[in-house]
Amino acid sequence: MGSAISVKKEENMGIVSEPEPVQPVALSIVIPIYNEAQNITVIYQRICKIMNEEGKAFRDSYEILFIDDGSTDGSYGICVNIQEKDPRVRVIQFRRNFGKTAALQAGFSFSSGSYIVSIDCDMQEDPADMFNLLSLLNNGYDMVCGWRKERHDPLSKIIPSRLFNWAVAGITGIRLHDFNCGFKAYRSEVIKEIKLYGELHRFIPVLAFQRGFKVTELPVRHQGRQFGRSKFGAKRLIKGYLDFIQVLFLTNFIKYPLRLFGAIGTILSMIGILILIYLTILWFDGIRPIGDRPLMTLGVLLTLMGVQLFSIGFIGEIMRDNYYRAEEEYAISKTAGFTGTRGG
Repeated sequence: MGSAISVKKEENMGIVSEPEPVQPVALSIVIPIYNEAQNITVIYQRICKIMNEEGKAFRDSYEILFIDDGSTDGSYGICVNIQEKDPRVRVIQFRRNFGKTAALQAGFSFSSGSYIVSIDCDMQEDPADMFNLLSLLNNGYDMVCGWRKERHDPLSKIIPSRLFNWAVAGITGIRLHDFNCGFKAYRSEVIKEIKLYGELHRFIPVLAFQRGFKVTELPVRHQGRQFGRSKFGAKRLIKGYLDFIQVLFLTNFIKYPLRLFGAIGTILSMIGILILIYLTILWFDGIRPIGDRPLMTLGVLLTLMGVQLFSIGFIGEIMRDNYYRAEEEYAISKTAGFTGTRGG
């Protein structure tokens, strides 16, 4: 990206001024953080080591962005201490926990690299594998997803994850094995075009594919978590299901809502009308009264529901051109390493 995208920020005593555009770099490494105090220094030192030893193409032109998603364990202070010693590091702190999607969106917005790598702070993936992902970006791909082929997690995480990946791949037609791996590499064009909000970070490959970008995957090394605690739970499973339904709508029907609501409305109306025609024939034949038959109520309800859904489709068509207006999904409390800001 040519420069960081401006995002409005609020501070305790007013509005924080917008960060000035930073000098473009070749690579931006985006690391969302939520209560990862024990892992921050570890991943930072690992990245510095591999950049010095293996990252010849990016050694003199990279940045690390830590996005503290409302941590309560002192993570922000650790990041700031690192930033004070290394100007390549930039730090953003949210006022509260807004979620991983918001953290990634903030990191993408403030990144200035032509290539972007996102990686979780838990050190379950080795940052050294980023060079393998980046190499595929030079071979015609726009986005490369890490695939935890040999995953070292409890079965309570692995089984739901595999079912989720199987369902998403089958329905979307994107043949990936690990949609939810946080280790990914992107061309800057991808993150410019994708709008992230809610909990859509799980479906970045789907959103990118629907925009016409070439998406692939590559196996990466995986290890068990050494420090901190996993944020996985039943609540995330429910969110994942609902977000999947949302993505299916956004990627298939957001530009043509009448195709969805109109089709369902037409089917329901036709069934309702056929029921009413059937009952009308019975009434003319004088076989029996139809006013007290449950089938009569069903026919009327289906017809009305069909008309309503069809109307919703029409309204959606009218509104689609103005449907999306980018809104902030987070509120920044402090920043470090950005010029032209009062956060700190």
